Amino acid sequence: MTNSIGEIEGNDVLFIIGSNTTEAHPIIGNKMKRAARNGKKLIVIDPRRTEIADYATYFLQLNPGTDVILVNGLINIIIENNWQATEYIKERCEGYEEMAENVKKYPPDYVSKMTGISEDMLYKVAKLYATTEKAGIFYTLGITEHTHGTDNVMSLGNLAMVTGHVGIENAGVNPLRGQNNVQGACDMAALPNNFPGYKNVFDPVANEFFRNAWGVEKLDDKVGLKIPEMFQAAVEGKLKGMYIMGEDPVLTDPDANHVKHGLKSLDFLVVQDLYISETAKLADVFLPATCYAEKDGTFTNTERRVQRVRKAVDAPGECRLDWEIVQDIANRISDYKFNYKCVEDIWNEIREVAPNFAGISYDRIDKDGIQWPCPTTSHPGTKFLHQGKFTRGLGKLQAIEYRPSAETPDEEYSMLLNTGRMLFHYNITTRFSKTLDTLRPHELAQINPVDAVKLELKEEDEIRVTSRRGSVVTKVTITDRVKPGTLFMTFHYWESPVNELTNGEGDPITKTGEYKIAGIKVEKVPSGTLAQEMSERLNA
Repeated sequence: MTNSIGEIEGNDVLFIIGSNTTEAHPIIGNKMKRAARNGKKLIVIDPRRTEIADYATYFLQLNPGTDVILVNGLINIIIENNWQATEYIKERCEGYEEMAENVKKYPPDYVSKMTGISEDMLYKVAKLYATTEKAGIFYTLGITEHTHGTDNVMSLGNLAMVTGHVGIENAGVNPLRGQNNVQGACDMAALPNNFPGYKNVFDPVANEFFRNAWGVEKLDDKVGLKIPEMFQAAVEGKLKGMYIMGEDPVLTDPDANHVKHGLKSLDFLVVQDLYISETAKLADVFLPATCYAEKDGTFTNTERRVQRVRKAVDAPGECRLDWEIVQDIANRISDYKFNYKCVEDIWNEIREVAPNFAGISYDRIDKDGIQWPCPTTSHPGTKFLHQGKFTRGLGKLQAIEYRPSAETPDEEYSMLLNTGRMLFHYNITTRFSKTLDTLRPHELAQINPVDAVKLELKEEDEIRVTSRRGSVVTKVTITDRVKPGTLFMTFHYWESPVNELTNGEGDPITKTGEYKIAGIKVEKVPSGTLAQEMSERLNA
């Protein structure tokens, strides 16, 4: 996020796209709802009418996968009506001419036809966002989980820069991270191309710096594999072993049957987790770890805020701290010795090698977190980024062309599958809570009344959903929040594992799978089919 959670209610306009905020980020969603009640204007854009859309000044229920067309169309209207921030662009950006020329290909009539949004609505939204100073963009996985996810994000960057909405308070471009420490994991180099602090492994200067910092003669300077590439390499016999921590790709990654094929092709699989997940069932070795309440350390949340985590209870049985497990294994397989005595030792090393964190000591965050970058112990932390100047110098506007999704409905697979989260469960871990599981014990796929009539479905009838990659059975709920021809499912249920259906085709840059669009066919099945399939999955 360029800006902060606390700034949300100071935005005069919230441009929310591809984000089911009230269910996926309920605390942030509450702030957005409060902003709406206090007269702030919400623009909500999503193929499905989520709860936050009920608070919107304008709700745009666009056709799935047309985000680039929509955003280019809005920029086209902004430029044609001279609503762009001319001085800001001149002083702070580059690439404007190429970007402006490109969006001419996206006139309102074409955009309306492709997105399903009326031209009148396009003009209203473009004017409201462009002419309001305090206007922030908020997006999440509905933008990124496409084969053109990177294009979607860069288009939103164009929209924000061309209107001067980056580098000021109560505005910006704000991706809401999907889990509590995803930001922290990325900051700490849980990426195949980075050292801590986002220094590239292939940069000779950065590589030398970390060699000296860690006292080693050589560090790999090659970019590693991204997750989908790992599973493909395993299938091809090129990758022999995997060590999976705190992740259940059998349920959460797209094209799950391909994922299972990859895991079963390995010579050796280690899983380190809180419980025997679907992935752990395939492991050669399982290492029992600790949950957030059983450890000390830090989490870095979606607004770049580093916060202390404190142990509240002892871990059960043979569960151990993640860092201790990793340290013990590293010391057994390497001549280089890890000598950390506690998590604060690790954090202080991070402060030494990653300047963004240099000023964030445990003493300073004893009560309140601090947002990076925080280069010195006298620095207060950074509430919003790019004030006065972009980190890279000039903001780069880019000509982004629309690319269709990898798979769209056809004659055989005539419906479109969309996936996401729900409020009642968090990923799959909350299925172990009897209270939460009682609230929502099984999947309820959302289907439009028009399709329900065609299939002769009633509430909580059972259907079989089939894609080119797999087939699952689920119960349904009938609602006009999804468009005709669309089915929405969540990934929380091993009984109806939706990711056996989703498309593993990835974004060319990030390799993120296309969770949001897949061609499917749907048929009604007799009551009891779901229970029968659950039994077969358990026995398997």
